[in-house]
Amino acid sequence: MEQHKVRVGITHGDINGIGYEVIIKALTDTRILEMCTPIVYGSPKVAAYYRKAIDSETFTFNNIITAKEANPKRVNIINCVSEEVRVELGKSTKQAGEAALAALEAAVRDLKAGLIDLVVTAPINKENIQSEKFSFPGHTEYFSNAFGTRNYLMLMVSDILKIGVVTGHIPVSQIVASLTKEKILSNLRVLNKTLLEDFSVHKPRIAVLGLNPHAGDRGLLGDEEERIILPAIRQAFDEGIIALGPFAADGYFGSGEFKKFDATLAMYHDQGLIPFKSIAFESGVNYTAGLPVIRTSPGHGTAYGLAGTGTASEESFRNAMYLAIDLFENRKLYKELTQNPLQRHEIDRTGGE
Repeated sequence: MEQHKVRVGITHGDINGIGYEVIIKALTDTRILEMCTPIVYGSPKVAAYYRKAIDSETFTFNNIITAKEANPKRVNIINCVSEEVRVELGKSTKQAGEAALAALEAAVRDLKAGLIDLVVTAPINKENIQSEKFSFPGHTEYFSNAFGTRNYLMLMVSDILKIGVVTGHIPVSQIVASLTKEKILSNLRVLNKTLLEDFSVHKPRIAVLGLNPHAGDRGLLGDEEERIILPAIRQAFDEGIIALGPFAADGYFGSGEFKKFDATLAMYHDQGLIPFKSIAFESGVNYTAGLPVIRTSPGHGTAYGLAGTGTASEESFRNAMYLAIDLFENRKLYKELTQNPLQRHEIDRTGGE
């Protein structure tokens, strides 16, 4: 029935990048309307510009004023920016940052109000969006602040692997000082919880990477593994979390060891994202685990160099939509099961998911 379809809020991101192109391409397949009601937070004017630029003029948006008016059989769009907005293909501009933030704020307001069920964010430029209202390294931190969540995790997701990072968007020089037993343990708790509740994984197995080459070689190449990482793993295990490691990152990925685990926890951004994007650049999705709401994003950035060319791949954005819908339904099902102890016991006893 139409009223049960998930209402997917989509923010247009940086208007000078590939956001609209991947949004339009992903939503051109009308089968997606069988799964959800898409509501784009952006600009009909900018959308029309990109429809023409990428030769997709047969695709149409349904202009609405509020999410309450969304037509479940159409791709809806809400205007969030001034009619004076100007597209400058492939350029980072202040106006583009303002337009990205306006859409983001509108979507978050509606998400909090229950007018949409989840949010999929198109890529922003982390520099031009900075303002008095946005002083965060990226979407992940913005959403954690908006929903008052201290314990969250940037989780990169594909069909092949899931990778979370303990330290995210910070300079490499600050990684060691930012790495603590408590932070690793907090991330393991969030990761374990999201695997259970959002991904329906029964008794998840999590691999933890070391920080140093060869995972420190028992202190020869650094003591962070013995002093910080191992104690966190042991405590997590005591809490019932199946966390193993620390593994030397190069051998772990090179040998395919990661395929034996449900997720991997890396110590810093590039340690996790370089192998992830090498394996799943066009298909990978960024998910903010630990939030009370569902928010996903494509695994790529604004790709200014491709803007307006019609050559950007929509695969990652489409996957971000599909994943968000799956997570929303999985989380809802998990809550229903936990409210019925007999049903929960039956699932645990049989080892089902």
